[in-house]
Amino acid sequence: MGLKIAMLSIHSSPIGALGTQDTGGMSVYVRETAKELGRLGHHIDIFTQHNSGRHDSVIDLYDNVRLIRLSGGRSENVAKFSLYEILPQLSKDLESFRIKEKIGYDIIHSHYWLSGVLGTKVQASWNAAHLITYHTIGVVKKLVCPTENVSELRMTNEERLATLCDRIIVPTQREKEYLIQYYDIPYEKIRIIPCGVNLDRFKPQDKISARRQLALPVDDSIILYVGRFAPIKGLDRLLESFSCLTPSSRPRLVLVGGDGEHAPMSRELTSKATAFQIQDRLKFTGRVDQKALPVYYSAADILVVPSYYESFGLVALESLACGTPVVTTPVGAMERIVQDGITGYVAADSDPQHFAGRIEAILIKQKQNGFSPSKIRASVAEFTWARSASLLLDAYQAASYKTSDHLE
Repeated sequence: MGLKIAMLSIHSSPIGALGTQDTGGMSVYVRETAKELGRLGHHIDIFTQHNSGRHDSVIDLYDNVRLIRLSGGRSENVAKFSLYEILPQLSKDLESFRIKEKIGYDIIHSHYWLSGVLGTKVQASWNAAHLITYHTIGVVKKLVCPTENVSELRMTNEERLATLCDRIIVPTQREKEYLIQYYDIPYEKIRIIPCGVNLDRFKPQDKISARRQLALPVDDSIILYVGRFAPIKGLDRLLESFSCLTPSSRPRLVLVGGDGEHAPMSRELTSKATAFQIQDRLKFTGRVDQKALPVYYSAADILVVPSYYESFGLVALESLACGTPVVTTPVGAMERIVQDGITGYVAADSDPQHFAGRIEAILIKQKQNGFSPSKIRASVAEFTWARSASLLLDAYQAASYKTSDHLE
């Protein structure tokens, strides 16, 4: 008999526009793990406040997987920083839906701290196990990138939720150590479950054909960034690193993501590019649907991940699955999934000049046909969403057993 699972993703929809302010790797994680759990015969309802341009209150996403929008008394999407105020109403909406559907949930899996607060509100009355995935940890985010706006409310609630929940799911050993260090969480309460990649979607394509499809110069060195435009992503030092590259390699930086050319972060990046005199070698594509990303990865010589902090780093997995090497800072799972000199480089030094040197090393090797896309892809073959979902199911069952034992 399958589990009934309530996934809470209140501030971001799993079908939202990837690369925009509040929609990134977390949305991919929620969508892909839910799909795999549904294939295994479990029933998953994903709850969000985000509309994603779809006005239906209930959407059938996959077999056994539904997306339910809770309005919280609002017809429009509520900004992330205002969602905390309407959590009591969202709690009522959630309970009303459960009663109307005559459904009881075995598991609550909250994604991000706002969802965790909501999950805690309903857990007691539901007698369900409550698991949380933070996706990023507020105190770490504030320490490594002070320009990121991390509220005391968030950090206080993250610490409180760590005590109240039954399990915490993290994607890396590094995240587990952060939680133990900063929130004093018992070691055994934290379960490490790596993220996955859709190997059917992300696979190598012919580079020349991909470049022609995207109207990119065939003979230039294409350096690709994919993700949100936010201070934590390190785009400031990426532009500085790019300005250090040797002009003879004809480097061109393609930036995928963001909230449009008029968004504050986009304007800031344009201004920095002008200051570094690299504006003619930059291309802002805006957001790109995930289905189209394999073409971008395949067209590129390198994917760059210049982040100050990542909980995992899904884009690196996607790039490697497409056979494209990665140059990254030592964040998330990068030291595990990127093999130095074989599938890319993990830059040991955050200095932009050093990061540029790692990029140059990849470009030289690419010119010498030193990388095998099939070998790069093979290096991440173990990272499937099916495996992630299987490990997640183990964690659900363990937490559910513990909760039942406690209730008795």
